[in-house]
Amino acid sequence: MGSKFSNWAYENKLVIRKSDYPGKVPFKAYIILLNHWCHKVILTIAQIAVVIMLCTVFMNVVLRFCFNSGIEWAEEVPRLLVTLFTFLACAIGVRDHMHISVTILYNRFKKGGKMRKFMDFLVDFSTLVCGVILFYYGIMYISRLRPGSLPMTGWPTWIQYLPAPLGGFLMIFDSLLFIFHILDPEDLLYSEKEVDYQELVKQQEAEFKAEAAAHGGQN
Repeated sequence: MGSKFSNWAYENKLVIRKSDYPGKVPFKAYIILLNHWCHKVILTIAQIAVVIMLCTVFMNVVLRFCFNSGIEWAEEVPRLLVTLFTFLACAIGVRDHMHISVTILYNRFKKGGKMRKFMDFLVDFSTLVCGVILFYYGIMYISRLRPGSLPMTGWPTWIQYLPAPLGGFLMIFDSLLFIFHILDPEDLLYSEKEVDYQELVKQQEAEFKAEAAAHGGQN
């Protein structure tokens, strides 16, 4: 059981592998570990929200069409869960740069060059600003709506705005780690490395030219 948990923790990057550091484990490794744990918790919350939302909607549909009844809170709760999942998914997408982007101008510059680094910084800084806005105004709405309650469930009104500061916090955390080069963009949690097709085409052209030159030299 212990070995299975250890393997699961290593695979999900939730434990520091001390063998990777011959000397003392740097403080940077602990920050990255905290980042991985934050994402694991947020991802688990988002997954649970989706499952509960689907089950609630399915049950309500069955009750309405088969038994001519329904669940009173079946519209309010899924709406809250959709909001929760949306904001958390938006924050999760920042970690692996999975949001839609237009790279026509970006790809014109040299890989690893100053302009690409500047544009990477601009993207991370813009994401940081968006995260700060979500976090600040989410907290403001929560503080304003604390006395009220929702009509169907009776839950506090502010709970519907809780996903905004949660997502904003995660966006701020990730953006700062990218800006200060604590996180490597190649350190992916949710996706695989994207194929650079332009580089692939250039490599294939270079190999074709080298092969053609080798055949020409033999002739």
